[in-house]
Amino acid sequence: MIEDLEPTITRHVVSQLDQMGIKPAKIQRNLQVKDLIDLIEERNEGILTASGAMAVKTGKYTGRSPDDRFIVDDEQTHNTVDWGKINHPFPEDKFDKIFAKMTNHMAGKEIFIFDGFVGADTEHRLPIRIITDHPWQSLFVRQLFIRPTVSELETHKPEYTVIALNDFKAVPEVDGTRTDAFILLNYTKKVVLIGATSYAGEIKKAMFSVMNYNLPSRGVFPMHCSANIGKSGDTALFFGLSGTGKTTLSADSNRKLIGDDEHGWSDRGIFNFEGGCYAKCINLNKDAEPQIWDAIRSGAVLENVVIDKTTMMPDFNDGSLTENTRAAYPLDFIPGSVIPSLGGNPQVIIFLTADAFGVLPPIARLTKEGAMYHFMSGYTSKLAGTERGITEPRATFSECFGAPFMSRHASVYAKLLGEKTTKHKTTVYLINTGWSGGPYGIGKRMNIHYTRSMVTAALSGELDKVQYRKDTVFNLDIPVTCPNVPSEVLNPRNTWSDKDGYDSSAKKLAQMFVENFKKFGNVAQEIKDAGPHN
Repeated sequence: MIEDLEPTITRHVVSQLDQMGIKPAKIQRNLQVKDLIDLIEERNEGILTASGAMAVKTGKYTGRSPDDRFIVDDEQTHNTVDWGKINHPFPEDKFDKIFAKMTNHMAGKEIFIFDGFVGADTEHRLPIRIITDHPWQSLFVRQLFIRPTVSELETHKPEYTVIALNDFKAVPEVDGTRTDAFILLNYTKKVVLIGATSYAGEIKKAMFSVMNYNLPSRGVFPMHCSANIGKSGDTALFFGLSGTGKTTLSADSNRKLIGDDEHGWSDRGIFNFEGGCYAKCINLNKDAEPQIWDAIRSGAVLENVVIDKTTMMPDFNDGSLTENTRAAYPLDFIPGSVIPSLGGNPQVIIFLTADAFGVLPPIARLTKEGAMYHFMSGYTSKLAGTERGITEPRATFSECFGAPFMSRHASVYAKLLGEKTTKHKTTVYLINTGWSGGPYGIGKRMNIHYTRSMVTAALSGELDKVQYRKDTVFNLDIPVTCPNVPSEVLNPRNTWSDKDGYDSSAKKLAQMFVENFKKFGNVAQEIKDAGPHN
C-alpha cells in the first residue's frame, strides 16, 4: 500500500527507491502535521502537551555523539577532508555493507519520507530525501528543513538521501563502527546513514556537514550562525556554538528572523539552510525569550523536556533527562520571520562566546585581523548536555565556531570570511554571554538584558560613537560606555571581588589562546598579532 499526494508521484518515488535497493511495504511521504501527530499518538511515540506541542524522549542519546560520526574516505575525500579528531575516516566497503543491511532492514516495513530542500537560495539549494522509521522524526525534519511546493514535490529528485533508522543497530566488531550507533557521511555517493540514535539533531547536523563540504568550492561561505534583518534592511549574523545564544539573541521583536543556526553567504547575500529552528529550551523563560516560548505550540516537537503529568505543561527548568532539552518548530512560528529566508550582505557580525572563566569582556570590537583570529580560534565553553558526557561547562576551541561540522580545513572557511567581510566592509564584534563576576560556580551568567542592549547598540551603530580602551591581556578594543549597560559591567575585572584571581585567570586563558593558535601553523603574522600575547 502506497500513501502519497498523487498516484503519479508514487511511481516516481518508488522507482527512485527501487534504484537504491529500498523496497518497503508502505511509504508515508510528506505527510501533513496533523496526520503525523495522529500517528505519533497512535504509536505512543510522544505525548501532546497542554500547549499542543508534541513531546518525545530520545532514549540514551540525548545529544550528538561525535565519536560515532564518520566520513567515507575515498578518492574524492582523501585529500579534501580535514581528517583528525573530528573527521574520522570510514572504509568504502564497510559503508556499502552497512547500507545493504539497512536496505534489508527496511524491506517489507513501513517508512516515512520527507522530500524537501536545504538552502533557501534556489541557486544553491540542495534537494534532499530523508527516510526515517518513526513518524515523530518525520515531523521533526518536516519542521526543520525547507518544505517543497506541490509542483516541486511532483518532480522532486533528491541529490542527497539520508536514511535514519532508530531501530537499526550496528555490530561494531563486524561493521567497523565504534558502538551500535553511527553517523556515516558518504560525500561521493551522496548518502548519509544514521542508526541506533534517536536524537534528531544528528539528521540536522549531518546535512549541515554536507553543505559545509559542498559550498566552499562554489565560493559560498557556509556558516554556523543565526541571522536577522532590521527594518532598514540591514542584515546581522550571530556566530557561536550550541548554547551561546544564537537562537535567543537573533529572535528580536524589533528585527525579522532569517534563521537560527545555519546559513550560506554567496555573492547575492546570505541564505538560511533550514526552514525551521532547533532551540535549546532548558530554563526557558517567557519574559526573556517570548518568541521561542510562543513558538512551542501545535506542530512543534519537544525533545527530552519533562512534562507535568497533571497539567501536561512542559517543565523547562527540569533537566533530569538532559540539560540539552530542545524545541523544533518551523520558521513561520516566529512572528515576522523572513520567508524565503534570504538577506543582503551583512553589515554587522557578532561572535558569541560563553566564557566559563568569566574573564573575557562582555563586548569588544574586532579589527579585520582580529575577526580572522577569533573565527579561527572559535573559543567558547561546551555547555552541559550538548554532547554526551558533558555535565558542566568546559573551555574549548572550536575553529569557525562549528568545528564538529566542518569537513574541510579551517583555513578554507577563514579565507572566505576574510574575503567577504573586507569586500562588504562588515563590522565584527565579540560578545561574551558566559560568566561575569567570577568563573563558573562563583560568578553569574551574563544578564541577558545587558547582552541584548549591547547587541542593539552594535547593530544600530551606537558603538561607533563611543570611546574604546585597549585590553592589553586579550588585545581587544572594549567600549568604555554602552547604552543601557552599567559601565562597570563592561570591564570584567571590575565585576570580580578577587582582583588577583581575575588577573591570574585572564593570563591563563590568554595563554590558552596562544597555545591553541599554534596548531594552525603558517598563518599571516598580522592575524597572529591580533590575538592575545604571551
